[in-house]
Amino acid sequence: MIATLQQQVNTMLFYQQGSRVEVTKPQVFGEKMEEVSVFINTAHLYLKMKIMDKAATTQVVWVLSYIQGGVAEAWKDNLLDKLAKGKSEVDTVEKLFTKIRNNFGEMLKEDKKIEQLWTIEQEGRTCNKYVQEFKKVTRRSGYEGRPLIEEFKRELNGTIRRKLAKAEEPPTTIGEWQEKVVRLDRNQRQSRAEKRMLGRNAMHPGGNAQPRGGYGRGLYGGRGGQIT
Repeated sequence: MIATLQQQVNTMLFYQQGSRVEVTKPQVFGEKMEEVSVFINTAHLYLKMKIMDKAATTQVVWVLSYIQGGVAEAWKDNLLDKLAKGKSEVDTVEKLFTKIRNNFGEMLKEDKKIEQLWTIEQEGRTCNKYVQEFKKVTRRSGYEGRPLIEEFKRELNGTIRRKLAKAEEPPTTIGEWQEKVVRLDRNQRQSRAEKRMLGRNAMHPGGNAQPRGGYGRGLYGGRGGQIT
């Protein structure tokens, strides 16, 4: 049965050679997530321009003939086997395209987002940068509600996390957590900057004194702490 289906495709392609309209055929698809949309769009256009009048099963087998290599090859063989036995639910190319998206597009993309989510860390970044990257990574991760909050807290700066957890009104949603950590982080950074400024001023009373060893330049750009 599989051989018969493939023969139908070969015959169809033979008669297409005389067509005057040039349409790009899809590149061989081999399971890469980033190639799913291009493969489907190119195949869909070619089908529409060249072989839309052929039987639905023939169209399905034609698309499958461009799926080769790796897991995609085994997936195709399983689908062809079901088609040959009349047990496949994929009886149109639209259903086939949906199945391709589900198996090699959206699902793999979701898995990748989850993997990125597990590896994201705040490290030395500001909370705002951490929040923005976290939002980007989690858009299609499948996480929501409490699990999403716990993932967000997992790599958050420990001091900020503890302060918010002990607050009179601790955040309860992911939006509140993200908003409050950004605000608290900004306030802490500003406070540290002010302390450093005050410390430097205390070490340079009147703009003349220097700490032991001195600085290359003073606070205002002059040498020896003098304003220039």
